[in-house]
Amino acid sequence: MYLKKLSLLNFKNITSQTFDFQKKINCFVGNNGIGKTNVLDAIYYLSFTKSYFNSVAIQNIRHGEGFFMIEGDYLLNDRNEKIVCSLKKGQKKVLKRNDKSYEKFSEHIGQLPLVIISPADRDLVTEGSDTRRKFIDGVISQQNKKYLQDLLSYNKVLSQRNTLLKYFAANRTFDALNLSVYDDQLSEYGTRIFEVRKKFLEAFIPIFNQKYQIISGDKEHVNLSYKSHLNDATMPDILKKSLVKDKIIQYTTCGIHKDDLSFDIGDYPIKKFGSQGQQKSYLIALKLAQFEFIKQQSKVTPILLLDDIFDKLDELRVAQIIDLVNNDEFGQIFITDTHVDRTESILKQGDKEYQIFKL
Repeated sequence: MYLKKLSLLNFKNITSQTFDFQKKINCFVGNNGIGKTNVLDAIYYLSFTKSYFNSVAIQNIRHGEGFFMIEGDYLLNDRNEKIVCSLKKGQKKVLKRNDKSYEKFSEHIGQLPLVIISPADRDLVTEGSDTRRKFIDGVISQQNKKYLQDLLSYNKVLSQRNTLLKYFAANRTFDALNLSVYDDQLSEYGTRIFEVRKKFLEAFIPIFNQKYQIISGDKEHVNLSYKSHLNDATMPDILKKSLVKDKIIQYTTCGIHKDDLSFDIGDYPIKKFGSQGQQKSYLIALKLAQFEFIKQQSKVTPILLLDDIFDKLDELRVAQIIDLVNNDEFGQIFITDTHVDRTESILKQGDKEYQIFKL
């Protein structure tokens, strides 16, 4: 699979622009703020029907304009595919594949597999557990529609249970039978979600460790572990044990919505004890492992977006990353950088075709 052509109209700071791409490596170089990352975000949009950087869709329309449109021409399984995503102020977003509109955007997720590596990924280290759960869920959901549906159902029931707990508190009442209806559903969905996450991480963690060792030149050892209440007890037992606390706080305090990933370098949290370069290497290894996992599951080589990844890395780590992406296991790659000379120097070290767009 590869993206042959991209056309943008009123997307973020881009008025109108069209790009014709190489099958292998395409680079966007220029000063900060010129729009390099916005081009990558447009490519991301065509795979996930949303921006990687701004979840408020209307804010992706160029200032002063009433709509945006992103159009991509792909070659997928020897077939030409045209994907168009557009949004007009005051109307619903529209997504079309070969001129046919999707009724549910979730049906499109996973059709054009893609992985992005960006400075924004640092949130995985610095932010709360919900950010890391979204990472797990995003990887799994691309290939497992049942998991995505269970996740949506779990979150819906969780919201209903929380509303009921607030009702009990406001009215100084309690109905165990009513609550048990939600507990049974949470247990059913939660147990399935936990088992899928656990199985995923058993396959994912060895891939991640291998990628990190390559990037670091085998200099450091890192750990990635799965933290869940369900590691120690069943979902029904957890809900029973936490009921008193839940009634006081008026919120479901335990369950798979509290799952987390522990990121460590040696025996210590990488958030506190890792350098900027080590943290960036950790995140790049996570995303390259995501790439490998999706490729194995989908049997399609994802598109890889590398947004400003060479910054804050020493020469050894940069060289190791370039060796990785020059490997034939990767397909089409898009890179942004502020230094055209650095980019060209790095790409000349490999033997793949490349194209540089100066913005």
